[in-house]
Amino acid sequence: MTDLNAFISGLPKAELHLHIEGSLEPEQMFAFAKRNGVSIPFASVEEVRAAYAFSNLQDFLDIYYAGADVLRTEADFHDLAFAYFQRAAADSVRHAEIFFDPQTHTDRGIPFGVVADGLLAGMARAEAELGVTSKLILCFLRHLDEDAAFDTLKAAEPWLDRIVGVGLDSSEVGHPPSKFQRVFARARDMGLKLCAHAGEEGPPEYVREALDLLRIDRMDHGNRSMEDEALIARLAAERMTLTVCPLSNLKLCVVTDLKDHPVPEMLRRGLHVTLNSDDPAYFGGYVNDNYRALAEAVGLSREDVVRVARNSFEGAFLSDAEKAARLAEIDAYLARV
Repeated sequence: MTDLNAFISGLPKAELHLHIEGSLEPEQMFAFAKRNGVSIPFASVEEVRAAYAFSNLQDFLDIYYAGADVLRTEADFHDLAFAYFQRAAADSVRHAEIFFDPQTHTDRGIPFGVVADGLLAGMARAEAELGVTSKLILCFLRHLDEDAAFDTLKAAEPWLDRIVGVGLDSSEVGHPPSKFQRVFARARDMGLKLCAHAGEEGPPEYVREALDLLRIDRMDHGNRSMEDEALIARLAAERMTLTVCPLSNLKLCVVTDLKDHPVPEMLRRGLHVTLNSDDPAYFGGYVNDNYRALAEAVGLSREDVVRVARNSFEGAFLSDAEKAARLAEIDAYLARV
């Protein structure tokens, strides 16, 4: 396993499922709170970490939204993004497509532009200084209504030349993809790529709605697709990329043990699986931690790991030429090691 761990460390890869607000480490939470004069309900970094004992998605979201309150200025969002990219670069991430939740910020009075401009500045710095390219995906909060999503899409218009797509996140159960069918159709007409969280806690029917009603380009999570044979066959035939997040699944009790994670069966059934960190500050690890933990738990081979890394570039919202260049980096790495 030590050899595989070292191999994973240097393997070029993309990360396609990363909530930038979910990379807010406890130390950053305290630093931003102090910088902005914001009161937080924790006395120490250790107390914050102790609070990260979730039994479900909603438990996590409650503390996630509380933590986001310390983010107030462009500098905060720049610093948050750049800190993530430093960790990503250390994990040999060459390209990342990051989610952000503008409604989390605009609903507490932070202008859309403060969030977007800060993140975009951090992304530009990461490309210049670390060589990590990235794209930005605007997520709608599914526990809010579709009118609020339309308002957010409207607010984003001045930045849409720098936003690659839209996504759908937050509380899944009780908020099916069909709730957002019209706003996704509007985003598609505007030339944006589409992705949505489905089949994490929600049923296979939510996955089907995301495919048929939202007409997504990429599926976030998708675990519960494995309960439906027809859905498995369809996802494989369509080569729909699934952005799977093992440590998140474990932390949120989507699986009770990583040994039971569906990724090996997904690979066996021909699904286009990628591995990602989701909200790494809250879930105990960045992207290589997810690769390593899953590999150890289920016995992934070197070939499996390479396949997942290839999938990550093939499933990215990159041009064919950009994908080819990134895949060539994997080939060059394999030739060296």
